[in-house]
Amino acid sequence: MKKSVVAVLIILALVIIVSPGILGGLAEKSVDENVNWAAAQQGDVVVTSNSFDRGWFSSEGQHRLEAKGGNIAALLVELGEPGEPLPVLVIDTHLDHGLIPLSSLSRENGSLAPGLGSAVSTLSVELGNGEIIEIPGKIYSRAGLGGQIASSYQVEPGSRSDGHRKAAWGTSSVDLTTNPASGEIQFAGDIRGLEFSDRSEAMGIGALTFSGNQSPTEYGFSVGDMTMGLDDLSVSNNGIQALVIRAISVHGETLLDGDRVGGRTTMKMEFGGLPQFGDVTFSGDISLVGADAEALGGLTRTMKALEPNPDPMQTFPSVEGDLKRLLASGLEMRFDQLDVALPIGTVAMTMNLKVAEKDPDAFEWTSLLLSTEGAARLSVPEALVDMAAAVNPQAGAMIGMGMLVKSGDVYEMDAKLEKGLLTINGAPIPIPMGAF
Repeated sequence: MKKSVVAVLIILALVIIVSPGILGGLAEKSVDENVNWAAAQQGDVVVTSNSFDRGWFSSEGQHRLEAKGGNIAALLVELGEPGEPLPVLVIDTHLDHGLIPLSSLSRENGSLAPGLGSAVSTLSVELGNGEIIEIPGKIYSRAGLGGQIASSYQVEPGSRSDGHRKAAWGTSSVDLTTNPASGEIQFAGDIRGLEFSDRSEAMGIGALTFSGNQSPTEYGFSVGDMTMGLDDLSVSNNGIQALVIRAISVHGETLLDGDRVGGRTTMKMEFGGLPQFGDVTFSGDISLVGADAEALGGLTRTMKALEPNPDPMQTFPSVEGDLKRLLASGLEMRFDQLDVALPIGTVAMTMNLKVAEKDPDAFEWTSLLLSTEGAARLSVPEALVDMAAAVNPQAGAMIGMGMLVKSGDVYEMDAKLEKGLLTINGAPIPIPMGAF
């Protein structure tokens, strides 16, 4: 019995003492793989490993993330000074490695959880003029034995000011788990009390929460779900309130069923005090059913290859072939709810469009009308129609043409599309075929 205990103690000692040096190299590789893999998801970010000084129990490293073209670089150019180099994100990491990282206990959030190691990182931004701006908070990470990294970005309440510009924030956290081997991502965040202001503008956010997961597919896009909530967003200009959003909630999910993909998004947005309308709430429930995954993947790849912010008229020839293949394979779009609630009543709309599958080689835009079935219902408060008619005579003409029919205190529209024939409230409406 004593020999067994001694053997266990010796093995445990070897694990604690020897494994850090052996696994330090693996931990370094894991950190580099995750940082480079995360950057590759954007496609326009270059990662440079400045240094990685590996010790026996711990290591120090630095990575620099630079935007090299694409949407991120375009946004930074727009926000920066003309002709100035783009800012660089700098990540400094202290890594405690080993199956049982004892050295991590000497710092906050240290852990003895088994793995390749645990780390703490700080962030800073290097501006084009050489100025370094430290980003508040720290990232605490654990590298698992399978190569995955679980990270948690933790921020304590604080504020900064450089004279006319001020920023303040509350307790916040963002959690992210990545796995380069499988490509899976899990994320969650809870951000509180953001405030930004300068001499003329101010913005505040009460709370922002989000969570979700993504898994890659063989077709070049990811599926999963995402939930986001925002409370109390306000924007003011020269002391005048320009925008108030009381709440936003969004939930979206996509799934792959064989070679077909579907998705659903529900949302609700509550605006406060919009000019001429007052408090307004928008609610939506939108679904995509039975889209061909290979065609959708081709369209996704083509869109990614385009320059950032392209002209829609110039973009269409590039995506027309992929779009034709997607529509020819058949799909259904459902708008089960598109409601705008106003103080004078609610504008409510539902719509369903179903495109039948056709031979892709024979598909033409003129045939799309014949292969599409649809139905839509619209309800508009009488007071809103009267207001619109007083401003725009065309609104009144829609009543005269029978497109809006009075029913109690609302006007309604019932539209159907079948075999190229459009009817509104039972009356056929000619569709110019040249439009397609």
